[in-house]
Amino acid sequence: MQKLFSYPISIIYYLFFGLILVIFHPIQWFCFTFFGYQAHKKSVDYMNFLLVRCTNILGTSYKFENIKNIPENVPLIFVSNHQSLYDIIAMIWYLRRFHCKFVSKKELGKGIPSVSYNLRHGGSVLIDRKDPKQAIPIIKGLSEYIEKYKRSAVIFPEGTRSKTGKAKEFSQSGLKILCKYAPSAYVVPITINNSWKIVKYGFFPLGLGNHLTFVIHKPLAVKDYSFEELMEKTEKTVVQGIKI
Repeated sequence: MQKLFSYPISIIYYLFFGLILVIFHPIQWFCFTFFGYQAHKKSVDYMNFLLVRCTNILGTSYKFENIKNIPENVPLIFVSNHQSLYDIIAMIWYLRRFHCKFVSKKELGKGIPSVSYNLRHGGSVLIDRKDPKQAIPIIKGLSEYIEKYKRSAVIFPEGTRSKTGKAKEFSQSGLKILCKYAPSAYVVPITINNSWKIVKYGFFPLGLGNHLTFVIHKPLAVKDYSFEELMEKTEKTVVQGIKI
């Protein structure tokens, strides 16, 4: 019954979702071209606020736990499981003061109004998953960026979204580069729950009435651990918080 009910609601949702992306594409361009990074970031923040509110049409709600535990004025590496694109819009808005930058696949860098422009101009990086060697200098550059400006990188070590909520094996390579070239950073594990349920039927229709939780765990200073210890602690912490 819920699936049947979700068809007309999903259509309404996508109309608003697409309209927001189309409207904010020229707004982003104007802000970036004439006023630079800070104005562009503000436009992206407000766009994602509207995208989050747009999901309320689907009955989606959000809860971020322990945000106050995130250290200020230091480089951050948010490490999270990944369940859907709704992970990203929520993190951009609710963690906006940390200037989140994403490690994304290069295919997202073109063809999507607003999203592609932000990925190309907002400080995030685009990598070719089929060419690991190409990714190394790109992620290194992101590491140096967050180290210099005390901003944050977001990485999903599973490499792709989980369709069932169950965690996939974490890849070490991206996080290892981030830690190596941002030595004063803190790794902040985040566990996301229920995001996958929005797309449990695929992209149409969408799941209704889901409560998404983002649990922010204890930050870990990169300098206090060997990479092996850091990787083990981070993966274990994220995975143990997942509820299927």
